[in-house]
Amino acid sequence: MWNGSVYDQMTDCEKLDADYLKHLNLTWKYEYPVFLYNERKRPRVWTPDFYLTDLGVYIEVCGSPNFDYAYRKEIYEKNNVDVIYLHMYKERNEWQNHFYKRLHELVKNRLRQLNILVQITT
Repeated sequence: MWNGSVYDQMTDCEKLDADYLKHLNLTWKYEYPVFLYNERKRPRVWTPDFYLTDLGVYIEVCGSPNFDYAYRKEIYEKNNVDVIYLHMYKERNEWQNHFYKRLHELVKNRLRQLNILVQITT
């Protein structure tokens, strides 16, 4: 049985993000699974890097330019899974701002959808 810290399993980029999430007092789970269907409608379980438990948002820490994140993005979108992509290798000094802006957009869109639902039901 493994008794180490979850940080022991993380890449350096993921550790930076985890520290930033802690700094913002956001509760997260590392590699929390999500059930989805791939392009052939086959069921799959993926484990994005982080899951913001209070907000229902996943984070993919994109640490390498050699990985095909476009495919993952397409599948997440088809399954209506909210994911924030942090391209750490591109956004060395801007990824925190990108994260904050994208999270703000997601929350704002959800509130807009809730307002529409409230108007429909009243």
